[in-house]
Amino acid sequence: MIRTPKSNTYQNCSCDALVIGGGPAGLAAGIALRQQGLDVVIVDALTPPIDKACGEGLMPDSRRELALLGVELTGGLEFSGIHFAQRNRGREHLATADFPQGRGIGIPRLDLHERLIERAAQLGVRFQWNSRAELRSNGEVRVAGQSFRFRYLIGADGEASSVRHWADLDAGFRLTERFGFRRHYAAAPWSDHVEVHWSDLGQVYVTPVGENEICMAAITRHRGPKFDEILEGFPYLRRKLLGVPTIGRGRGAVTSTRKLRRVTRGNVALIGDASGSADAITGEGLASAFREALLLGEALGRHSIRDYEIGHSRILRIPQAMAAMMLAMDRWPWLRNRALRLLAEDSELFTRLLAVHVGDIVPAGFGVGLGLRLMGRLLYPKTSSEAAAPQDASQVNAGGAEFGQAEATL
Repeated sequence: MIRTPKSNTYQNCSCDALVIGGGPAGLAAGIALRQQGLDVVIVDALTPPIDKACGEGLMPDSRRELALLGVELTGGLEFSGIHFAQRNRGREHLATADFPQGRGIGIPRLDLHERLIERAAQLGVRFQWNSRAELRSNGEVRVAGQSFRFRYLIGADGEASSVRHWADLDAGFRLTERFGFRRHYAAAPWSDHVEVHWSDLGQVYVTPVGENEICMAAITRHRGPKFDEILEGFPYLRRKLLGVPTIGRGRGAVTSTRKLRRVTRGNVALIGDASGSADAITGEGLASAFREALLLGEALGRHSIRDYEIGHSRILRIPQAMAAMMLAMDRWPWLRNRALRLLAEDSELFTRLLAVHVGDIVPAGFGVGLGLRLMGRLLYPKTSSEAAAPQDASQVNAGGAEFGQAEATL
């Protein structure tokens, strides 16, 4: 069992970098900054380990970024790729792709959080847990009633970031908003892939996280349904879970795709969901945060916050493009039917898409020809039996435009 470091008390409340938010993004930032020799203090209003609803599957690229931060994951359960499934209206589409390099790992969120804390503590990061940061209009930041002096302020305080608002960095676009739920079950994993099950209500992810434990996460764009109501739309999963006990308490969260015009102002920088995000459907939220942390560490190690601003937008480009494609499938059933059938029939295409997604192939390597083939077969199927035709021309235009915009971004 990893021992969580207790909060430090200070005679001199000053540091090079004050990080507001002690989740994975804030801890990764603290680690990366300490690796560059900066004195770091992390502040959070909660006491660790801090839980949050998520799918708990880390792709191979997440593991590579963690290794650069000096974090090696043990425990959990590895998986070899992604499996898409849709079973409804008498149709069954099953598509599977393996990662070209490396394996992913399913690990409970609390375990990941404790490992990041342990690494940060090893490097000498200081912590102020169970303490609120008071951001004052005159630019002063007070923590536990004491005024802090710092060279840089890092906002790692999530989707509803107070630091972002305080630094006047809210300008941007919130493109999508959906609702997620997570629950653990005491069941032996039945696959060595992360399974993504699709229906008109949304997606359910099944991630192996232990020899006798799975994480199940549901995401929907509809405000009303809760976890059990969403699960009703997946008879296959209901049968699998019949009589299986749950573990711990469930969690809920909002997931969004947000683009900000800027992520720095003066000596303030944003990271993680505070700095923009891609819908959780991509599974790349943590990988993006770890990349941002490494970029931030390198930039502030050179005392050039501008370098972080310049490089940040490139990190979210592919995850947000992939989110747009998959959310088009979520929104338009006819497009989803065609896409899932296409991926089931063309394993090479699915494998290459997954390789782009996890950074094993740069977008230029995806190939214009392969991209055009994907678009052509989705929008103009060879036979009318491939999928139900859209009900009107506006659906073709809307779905095609959304997907086409994502392809153009790639």
